[in-house]
Amino acid sequence: MAREIRRIENAAARQVTFSKRRRGLFKKAEELAVLCDADVALIVFSATGKLSQFASSSMNDIIDKYSTHSKNLGKSNQQPPIDLNVEQSKYSGLNEQLAEASRGLRQMRGEELEGLSVDELHQMERKLEAGLHRVLSTKDQLFMEQINELQQKAEFYGFKFEQILECWDSNLI
Repeated sequence: MAREIRRIENAAARQVTFSKRRRGLFKKAEELAVLCDADVALIVFSATGKLSQFASSSMNDIIDKYSTHSKNLGKSNQQPPIDLNVEQSKYSGLNEQLAEASRGLRQMRGEELEGLSVDELHQMERKLEAGLHRVLSTKDQLFMEQINELQQKAEFYGFKFEQILECWDSNLI
């Protein structure tokens, strides 16, 4: 169970507790500012009226930002509305692009070709031939690299095999 929080009656003990807790509070404020890249301002007045303050950047800048924000909230109790028309048009545009790309992919697979003109089909044929040419070139290049690698291994192991045979022959003599 948490202990009850109440005013410390002894003035000296209250002052010591205030000093320790103030240091801890300032340390936490600084950590929050550093770890979370937040603008933090902390203003504390002691019972005697002594001012203590901490600001992660400029205290005046943070207070100005706070004033501007609170004035805006006073005018409307909501966050500034997002321009839904702009977002809706972006969404519609992206949706159209996705639909067009999906249709093009299906057509490249030979689906949904009805309604295309002869020129469009011819253009698609050229694109497919160019793509096939790139695939075949890449495949041929990979095959050649593998063949060269295997030839190098065969030469290396063939050389080793010849050395073993020579050693074998010299040991028999």
